[in-house]
Amino acid sequence: MADTLFVTGRLAEPAVRSVLSDLGIDHQVAVMNISVAALMTTRWIAKRLSAPPGVDNIVIPGLCEGDVDTLRQATGLPVRKGPADIRALPEWYGREAVRAQLGPRDVRVFAEINDVQSLSRNEVIDRALAYQAAGADVIDLGLSLDRSWLTEGPPTIAALRERGLSLSIDTLDPEHIRMGDAAGVDYVLSLTPETIDLAEDMRATPVLITEDPDDLDSLDRMAARLEQLDHPYLLDSILAPINSGFAASLARYVEVRRRHPEAELLMGIGNLTELTEADTTGVTALLIGFCQEVGIRAVLSTEVIGWARGAVRETVLAAQIMHMAQRQARPPKHIDSGLLTSRDESMRAPSEQELRAMQSQVSDPNYRLFADADWLYAFNGDRFVRAANLFVVFDQLDVVEPSHAFYLGKELMKATIARGLRKSYRQEGPLDWGLLSFPEPRREDPR
Repeated sequence: MADTLFVTGRLAEPAVRSVLSDLGIDHQVAVMNISVAALMTTRWIAKRLSAPPGVDNIVIPGLCEGDVDTLRQATGLPVRKGPADIRALPEWYGREAVRAQLGPRDVRVFAEINDVQSLSRNEVIDRALAYQAAGADVIDLGLSLDRSWLTEGPPTIAALRERGLSLSIDTLDPEHIRMGDAAGVDYVLSLTPETIDLAEDMRATPVLITEDPDDLDSLDRMAARLEQLDHPYLLDSILAPINSGFAASLARYVEVRRRHPEAELLMGIGNLTELTEADTTGVTALLIGFCQEVGIRAVLSTEVIGWARGAVRETVLAAQIMHMAQRQARPPKHIDSGLLTSRDESMRAPSEQELRAMQSQVSDPNYRLFADADWLYAFNGDRFVRAANLFVVFDQLDVVEPSHAFYLGKELMKATIARGLRKSYRQEGPLDWGLLSFPEPRREDPR
């Protein structure tokens, strides 16, 4: 059986070999001539790595910058980036097969562009394309009540359709409903008992709502009317904000599903994500899990208030996770960690004993930084510092060169944040904020 070649640096070698021995897979380890493995790039590795016989694939540290294709072309072997922390390798192996299946979902995401009348055509197009890139299935054109879009609407809708976008128009005004339908939108949000007659001449698929969300009998009659017309529709019994009937509104969706086992349902999840001052990742995950169980196959997501920015992308990922969890009859755990932002699943850090063993291999003056739940650590070839306060650590390092002091201050602050939130800290690597993660800036011309 062929081996997997794990590429690492000198300091991480003992930890890599220890984890791999416990993992029980056929492997070899290539130790590159560099102390911190995360500083390697794929191009740097490609120039120096010679794959030994018996290897059929390569795993490099997750923090290595660069495209794996560079290394794949140099070695002729498949190359993957592993986890950022070698101690996460067992979970990475266990989840890799699961994540390979992540993708299909049966909850469609409508992404609302709020108050389109206040935007230029180019602004609407830009936001629509951004939502499409985030994974939205339908772009919802949200109209306010105080301004007409009858003139600007048709050419804007035409421009969006030219770009292959599926569209809905979000208004209760009959004139704008007719305009949107004539211009070619795919869905109308929404028809009520007062406007249900518009469906007779409508091409688009309407979402049906009632003025009183508890009036499910009227919703039944509207659905029956559309059935008579042989016209597709979606039902929305309206998700209420917390303290405005939230629990009862969830029960309504269950009841609508009982009354209409085969009907398509839609839920506007923005009533919670926009009106609950909490991270949207968790709120969205719970709501999409509910939708998956009940069979609500369409949701409307919005990104108006600051804490909801990115909610469309979160909704798409939540739909993928919940679909897989339901298909595998398992809790939505250990499938994908993208919706974990402020906290990590666990704080991975070497013990002080391991760090002192690393120090014994170091002879240069460059400081290596680590953090666990209790301490910040810094060491080089001459000294080993441990303290809970970053200023206490820094004061013992005797650093006077400004750029190096800046670098160490930046890293110690990042380590302090990680320690405070119990997140894994890796020198030179960004903290993991799930879907909210961003590349850490690096000086292009190091001084």
